[in-house]
Parts: sequence; C-alpha cells; structure tokens
Amino acid sequence: MVLRKLMGIFAITLMVGAASFATAGVPDLDLSTAARAYAGPETAVLFNIPNGGGAAFTDAAIIGGAVDATITLTLVDGSGTPIPNFPFEDAWIESADGGMVACTGGATADFNTNASGVTSWVTPLQAGGSSQALTVVMISGAALTSSAGLAISHNSADITGDGLVNLTDVPLFAGDFYGGVYAFRSDFSYDGNVNLSDVVKLAQALGAACP
Repeated sequence: MVLRKLMGIFAITLMVGAASFATAGVPDLDLSTAARAYAGPETAVLFNIPNGGGAAFTDAAIIGGAVDATITLTLVDGSGTPIPNFPFEDAWIESADGGMVACTGGATADFNTNASGVTSWVTPLQAGGSSQALTVVMISGAALTSSAGLAISHNSADITGDGLVNLTDVPLFAGDFYGGVYAFRSDFSYDGNVNLSDVVKLAQALGAACP
C-alpha cells in the first residue's frame, strides 16, 4: 500500500515536471507585455512609407508635436521566466483592423529578445495603408492577450496599401485635399488638416516601394 502511494506521488511529480518543462521557453501571451514609451493620453501617429523612409517610433506625431512611441515587448513563458534570443522575425505588429499593410518583414521587432526577454520597435516601418485602430503585437502569428493593444495609429503616402507610392495614390489624396472633410489617411504630418505640408510628404515619397 505504501509503495503504491509512493508510486502515485512519483507519477504526479513527473507529470507536473513534464508540464512545466513543456511550457518553458514558450511565450505566454497573457503574461508577456508590450508598452508604449509615451504615457500621455493621446494616440500617437506613425507616418509610414513602404521603403522604410517614414517616421521612426521616436518621432511619432500627436497634434501639436512629436512623442516617443517606442514599443517595448517583454516576452516570458508560463512560469514568468524571460525568454532570451526569441527571433525578431517572429514578433511583429499589426493594426487591429488590418488597415496598416506592412511589406514582408516590414513590421518586425528590431532585434532578438535580450537576456531579459526584451525587444523593441524603434526604426521606421516598411508599410502603407492607414488605420486609427489599436496597434497589436503579434507573437508567432497570435496576438498578445495581456492587453487590447497600443494607442498607435498609422497613415502613409501609400494610401492604397499596395506597397508602392505612385499615381494611384495621388487622386485619393487630391480627393481628400479638396474634399472639405477631414481625412486622417491623408494627414501625413498629423496636424489636424490635410494641407500643403502633406503635399510635400506625398511628393517626397513618390516612387517608394517595398524592398
């Protein structure tokens, strides 16, 4: 009887140990976190260009100025242990509504996670399209569930989101410029108006394409 109990305890211990081993190094989407550097209430806006020539996260816009919207991801497993050297290619961002359209590999983290399980997004995205929805951090194709997302919006001179800034974008911008109704997608400088400052950004971006 005693031997049977000991064998049962041993079996349970092995199962618990095996379960713990199985989750070690596997990202936990509830425990892992992503945060935006700027702690203010305003939504930060990134102006993206498919060739990566848009705004860095450190130069995101709010009405009346610029803020640091750097995203910092801390990746941990089910036991809360940091996951080092997680491939940057497997961590990327999307807009919750799919309006921001990244080039292949154009929205990944900047580097593999460090010894503390940390990586970040600082360099400009290679992307087009526009979105005022939350920005979501994706890990191997699944969204973090520790939060609904980050208050970062996106617009681009590539209004169509086809990976190229060309003459198909110009009529859309012209319609917004002369339309008399505010259009976020064409407010590239994000000052609350579609005006000449946005014309300059469009002109400078013409011909830019995904790498």
